[in-house]
Amino acid sequence: MNNATPIHANSAKSNVRVGHTACPHDCPSTCALDVEIGDDGRIGRVRGANDHSYTSGVICAKVARYAERLYHPDRLMHPLRRTGAKGAGQWQQISWDDALDEIAEAFVKAEARDGSEAVWPYFYAGTMGWVQRDSIERLRHAKRYSGFFSSICTNPAWTGFTMATGTLRGPDPREMGRTDCVVIWGTNAVSTQVNVMTHAIKSRKERGAKIVVVDIYDNPTMKQADMALIVKPGTDAALACAVMHIAFRDGYADRDYMAKYADDSAGLEMHLKTKTPEWAAAITGLSVDEIEGFARLVGTTKKTYFRLGYGFTRQRNGAVAMHAAASIATVLGSWQYEGGGAFHSNSDIFRMDNAVLTGKSMKDADIRMIDQSQIGRALTGDAVALRHRGPVTAMLVQNTNPVNIAPEQRLVKRGFARDDLFVAVHEQFMTETAEMADIVIPATMFVEHDDIYRAGGQNHILLGPKLVEPPETVRTNLFVIEELAKRLGVANRPGFGLTAREMIDRVLESSNLPGYNHFLEHKWFDRQPDFEDAHFLKGFAHPDGKFHFRPNWVDGPAPNKPPAAVGALGPHEQLPAFPDQVDVIEVADVEHPFRLATSPARNFLNSSFSETKTSRQKEGRPELMMNPIDAAAGSIGHGDLVRIGNGRGDLRIHVRITEEVKPGVLIAEGLWPNKAHVDGEGINVLTGADPVAPYGGAAVHDNKVWLRRDIA
Repeated sequence: MNNATPIHANSAKSNVRVGHTACPHDCPSTCALDVEIGDDGRIGRVRGANDHSYTSGVICAKVARYAERLYHPDRLMHPLRRTGAKGAGQWQQISWDDALDEIAEAFVKAEARDGSEAVWPYFYAGTMGWVQRDSIERLRHAKRYSGFFSSICTNPAWTGFTMATGTLRGPDPREMGRTDCVVIWGTNAVSTQVNVMTHAIKSRKERGAKIVVVDIYDNPTMKQADMALIVKPGTDAALACAVMHIAFRDGYADRDYMAKYADDSAGLEMHLKTKTPEWAAAITGLSVDEIEGFARLVGTTKKTYFRLGYGFTRQRNGAVAMHAAASIATVLGSWQYEGGGAFHSNSDIFRMDNAVLTGKSMKDADIRMIDQSQIGRALTGDAVALRHRGPVTAMLVQNTNPVNIAPEQRLVKRGFARDDLFVAVHEQFMTETAEMADIVIPATMFVEHDDIYRAGGQNHILLGPKLVEPPETVRTNLFVIEELAKRLGVANRPGFGLTAREMIDRVLESSNLPGYNHFLEHKWFDRQPDFEDAHFLKGFAHPDGKFHFRPNWVDGPAPNKPPAAVGALGPHEQLPAFPDQVDVIEVADVEHPFRLATSPARNFLNSSFSETKTSRQKEGRPELMMNPIDAAAGSIGHGDLVRIGNGRGDLRIHVRITEEVKPGVLIAEGLWPNKAHVDGEGINVLTGADPVAPYGGAAVHDNKVWLRRDIA
């Protein structure tokens, strides 16, 4: 695991000051950071803040070495104009004014030719700072450009949890340090959310708590577990149902609690009669003894904290899996106890108002919303993806790298290669998306600008003030949006003309929170509700106050529904009335005997950090994890090249033979650049963009594939 990074007295230097900020990356932990800054204005060590009650002095190694990223020799430093064919790597350095003028001119031409919806501002979570991430929405609404349905990451998980509880919050995450059992379900926390392990191990050391891990392979978090349960991909709901079956069968179910707080416990009990351990064992690949042992542990441990991740929901039945896993805590009555209940995200506790920031008053409901996960389909003219309207002919991309991270990569690349598509990319490095652009402009990094952050996996709002000066030739996201607004004639519209600090104050004031200066002094603000609210002891957030074992999959609540004009997505009519296993996943078949998941790597974060030397050295090369039994059956040796494919495409990759994966399962860790692969095509060639029911999302871990030894 990553280690604590305390500030030692002997490391203090008279010429080094410590700045305070928050990690900007797409991770639920949103760690509070202490950053060493020298007299030369350069950052040094980055550490977790010891005085922050969730971060507790511990951060991941990749962020601890952030200076390697900030001062990388390949960092973009000047605006560039493409001079050759798209993707050919031929560029001319230009001025900022010329770059912004050309972007604005291209947008004006696209709008005049094809209407305002021809322009599609595209962004995501390269920074989680509200001002630098979301200001692009203000320009979108002011100009009536195509809308952006942000489905790719959170929708299945958020939908499944909210269908159960009515809201996206739960027990204080710090209670993982005050519990008797932590169930880490569907997240490789050692690699991706180290603070989860900080608190879980605290409970183990101080209380003798057990750590249970449910996942699809023997990853680093599994190796920390007292009970490790490796399930087949897409079968988590079956395990949850069997645990609840045993709870009813053996008297672990808290009937009094359910009578007060749940909607239909009698119906659930009847439904679960056939969901026996034997039934679940045949589906999940676990033994009956493993299922019985897990059910007995959580059933006899009142203070059990279910920490539910995103990974297991990135299947086509992911929303159902999340709902089923959350239901266990209700059957057992775990919510009643400190250190008990189910937690996925605290997103709904913060109550921050982004209306001015995003220009919400200018939003037109008639403007189409294009699904970010289906960018490949949209850019290649798919009528459904385009909502049966005209083509996208101009884009501004900030904070994301779709030519690497989006599913259906062959479609994505084909779309970006269109001669009639103008693309401007605002980036820190020459990513594979930037390589396909017409204009590339260089962006600041988080210590070089002001922003405000709110956590998902913890409970604080954190300030991220500017700590060091950026290079003279790079600009913030906010600068780009403001300058384009001037050139496009909307700079007089609501929300424009404010500095980042002024916008932060607007957000905080409208949210009834202390202002920028308060945060500058106190660094963060704890928004955690009191115990009764956090544990739903005043009732769940549905109108009836109940936890819903029977979700309304089509009309129920969710934080990020598709627009009404689009409606429910995916095979929503197949979703079950009660928690259940539903095989809308890509089930392995004779032609595609393997199931592939594209799990995160420890030293990358999506496509970030894949450019830094240390992260690349630690990860080695793109590899496919394969069980020895499968390897022997295919006469495949360790390090061999194999070709892997499905109906979306195929690629070559080296094999790493390991018992960390079960037979029939393949794992490709990390999101390597496409160019790092043997033939320049990466793992997202194989992932699909058909939406997860009922409200969308990308099932990037849900792929049936064939595999053969490469003989080329």
